[in-house]
Amino acid sequence: MLIIPAIDLKDGKCVRLKQGVMESATVFSDDPGATAERWLKLGARRLHVIDLNGAAAGRPRNEGAIKAIAGAVGGGIPIQLGGGIRDLDTIEKFLDSGVSYVIIGTAAVKTPGFLHEACTAFPGRVLVALDAKDGKVAVDGWSKMTGHEVLDLARKFQDYGVEAIIYTDIGRDGMLTGVNVPATVALARELSVPVIASGGINSLDDVKALCKVAGEGIVGAVTGRAIYEGKLDFAQAQKLADQLSKAEK
Repeated sequence: MLIIPAIDLKDGKCVRLKQGVMESATVFSDDPGATAERWLKLGARRLHVIDLNGAAAGRPRNEGAIKAIAGAVGGGIPIQLGGGIRDLDTIEKFLDSGVSYVIIGTAAVKTPGFLHEACTAFPGRVLVALDAKDGKVAVDGWSKMTGHEVLDLARKFQDYGVEAIIYTDIGRDGMLTGVNVPATVALARELSVPVIASGGINSLDDVKALCKVAGEGIVGAVTGRAIYEGKLDFAQAQKLADQLSKAEK
């Protein structure tokens, strides 16, 4: 089980939001590269980077910060990047600049043909983010709800060849209320591709709960506000996940 630090970018700074509301941004760092280096030194084995301005605008807006993160990591660990990725040229540019995986969210829902093309052009490098509330998918930086069921879209995108599904319960994201384990498990059980949990991770109890269900196909968990506010010790969380994973074997 990978515990994956999130670096959310707004106006070139590292921030965290509550339930995706841009006006709720709390700035944690003015130096995205140093933030990435910090998590790398503490034992992170993957980073989750989101261009929040890009997600809202429909095209990347924090390219300088993204390059700083890739430079700080130096290829030592994978970076998964999302936010405003809407065309193949953008994907190619980021992959060439040191990003390991691109995350397609809104565009996957609105223009599934693009997702299909991306999976074909960049096999093994495309993740899909499905952000949901009460089982329904949200788009455009969580500002709009759709009528699409999470499971229906996940199955379709799995058939396209996505590498993994990142599932976020947006009712819990940034609220420090605990991850929605039952909903994440219910999704993972219906898929053959891995699921990465996101939204609401707050404590070592959440890590334990996710590790218990890792066998269902849940391979990682993204965490943000809790590790920045000190409510969850990242290094301790990853160490615990490793210990529990070995115990399961």
